[in-house]
Amino acid sequence: MDLIKRLRDRVYIIAEMSANHAGSMERAKEIIHAAKEAGADCIKIQTYTADTLTIDCDNEYFQIDGGTWDRENLYRLYQKAYTPWEWQPELKEEAEKIGLDFLSTAFDRTSVDFLEDMGLDFYKIASFELVDIPLIRYVASKKRPVILSTGMGTLEEIQGAVDAIREQGNNQIVLLRCASAYPAVSDEMDLVTIKDMEHHFGVPVGLSDHSLGSVAAITAVALGARVIEKHFCLSREIENPDASFSMEPEEFRQMVTDIRAAEKAMGVVRYGPSEQEKGSLVFRRSIFAVKDIEKGERFTSENIRVIRPGYGLPPREYGDILGRIAKEEISYGEPLTYEKIGGR
Repeated sequence: MDLIKRLRDRVYIIAEMSANHAGSMERAKEIIHAAKEAGADCIKIQTYTADTLTIDCDNEYFQIDGGTWDRENLYRLYQKAYTPWEWQPELKEEAEKIGLDFLSTAFDRTSVDFLEDMGLDFYKIASFELVDIPLIRYVASKKRPVILSTGMGTLEEIQGAVDAIREQGNNQIVLLRCASAYPAVSDEMDLVTIKDMEHHFGVPVGLSDHSLGSVAAITAVALGARVIEKHFCLSREIENPDASFSMEPEEFRQMVTDIRAAEKAMGVVRYGPSEQEKGSLVFRRSIFAVKDIEKGERFTSENIRVIRPGYGLPPREYGDILGRIAKEEISYGEPLTYEKIGGR
């Protein structure tokens, strides 16, 4: 899959299923179909188990303090949120059957090996694994495109991850600006960093968006984002760890519509009238006779003016025309032409 080339054509939109299947394989398949209908290019899941992410321990280090998952134990949270690995080949097949790309986030070497056996075309690295350089090197060694979220990352940490990928001879890199809060608040997203990241790292940049609504996503596209990733659910009423900051199908569909409209509005660098504007050129100002003018009479500020519409000589000629002699009779409301003033 030439992901980088696809990003040149249009913004790539990823629907992140994550835990929104709420433990139901059938619901996971429904989410895949709903994402396709809502305009997503790709459905994304996450490949981990509680044991590949952490350990089953109840001491204070493993308790979440504050936020969406306040007082949750890490191990038990991941048990609730994970997507069973035995589902994943079937979910991939379901997505590809309806023309939806399939992507997963790998969290350790065992998940990478599992996804390799599934024949994944590209990989995602989560923000929290940005500093796991051994994992990033292993993913990069598969020579597939790597989408790397950068939430919480310092410039040095992001550079280290990018270098680790490139050291494996892999230059297929996409970085995602991300605020790793759930939900993220708009005034801490600093989306202008997208342009700086693109300049600094020389790779396509997008947004992994955990904020509510679509304002951040549309703004990111206007700033040059080539990928938008957004959590997607059938309904926020279906209880699961990710529901509160996920988009429902109609909201996602509207976001996609707005992104496509924003892409068209951005267009290309161009000066001069567009095809649509050409019809408006006649409403510019130009030089008209505002009194009847006899042949041989001088042009003055009393008998000619710069007014709308634009059928007469351009306003820049006005100063040179004043004091010259009319070469023919000109009626009130007639546009001045070079013939009427005796040439340029």
